[in-house]
Amino acid sequence: MKRILTLATILPTTALAEAFDRPIPQPQTEAAEFWFLIGSIALVVALGAVQWMVSRR
Repeated sequence: MKRILTLATILPTTALAEAFDRPIPQPQTEAAEFWFLIGSIALVVALGAVQWMVSRR
């Protein structure tokens, strides 16, 4: 049992790994751009609301 464990730690496990394939970025769709716009507007409105709430203490 000890020999198997020693042999398993000595063998290079990276030799069995597959090569890394870089992911290919997909083009941005109209729907993604629309939701990004909505999210950006919501963020700006939320920041404005927080500023308004903090400044009126």
